[in-house]
Amino acid sequence: MTTVLTPPGRRARTAGTGPARRPRPPLLTGLGTLLILLLALLGPLAAPHSPTAQLAAPFQQPGGQFLLGTDVLGRDVTSRVLSGGRTLVLTALAGTVAAGAVGVTAGVLAAMVSRRLGDLLLRCVDALAVLPGLLVVLVLAAGFPGSDMALVAAVALATAPFSTRVLRAAADTVLRSGYVEAALARGDTRRAVLRHDVLPNIAGPALMDTALRLVASLHLTATAGFLGLGPGGAAPDWGRMVSENAPGATLAATPFLAPALLLVLLSVCVGLLAGRLADLLGRGAA
Repeated sequence: MTTVLTPPGRRARTAGTGPARRPRPPLLTGLGTLLILLLALLGPLAAPHSPTAQLAAPFQQPGGQFLLGTDVLGRDVTSRVLSGGRTLVLTALAGTVAAGAVGVTAGVLAAMVSRRLGDLLLRCVDALAVLPGLLVVLVLAAGFPGSDMALVAAVALATAPFSTRVLRAAADTVLRSGYVEAALARGDTRRAVLRHDVLPNIAGPALMDTALRLVASLHLTATAGFLGLGPGGAAPDWGRMVSENAPGATLAATPFLAPALLLVLLSVCVGLLAGRLADLLGRGAA
């Protein structure tokens, strides 16, 4: 079987085969992620009962008016599952957006200033990166109990250092390219180079990095809920529901399995979508 040479910019194919197939878009993964996100965000509107009201005996089996049974305190599991994902998803999204904004700002700044100042900025970022993400979440969430903003800040601080390094490397690559050197040589200001050359060309890596950081943010936010941090009281949270109902898993499995399964599905779907996005961006850049 021989290889057919093709002009630059076109993918080579082997003789005797049909035209190269384009990769199928991540339709199923995207739909799965969208459905779980819609369940998390719009679920409270469909809850049949109050998620905090004690309605029956603890760990009642599924059936009747309680589709998934009751939890450790006799609350409707269906209502708590439908209501327990909104805060988790919104907190993870807010932390991811904040981390992305910090990463883009610090990464581009470190690339555009002098090498010494850029390295100094990265050393400061590395000082934060050595702290375990869970430790940052524990300190801030425990210092400001019940505060959603503290949890968002903790998630952002735990994930922003890695975004900074990735985007500094991407901006460095752009700044060392020939067309940027030509732009500076013809008199373009650094602000114009930043606006017209650097930011558009790091948009792909920034998007891919944001998708990957969202997975880490979901893990940290769910772990915070599992440890009893974040919104307090009887507010439903998928992570907290797993922790609350784990001791009674042998009596009734659904109060424990339902939120755990949704957390796993959400993390897996977002992770797969991030991987597909990375593949598509990589093929587009090739």
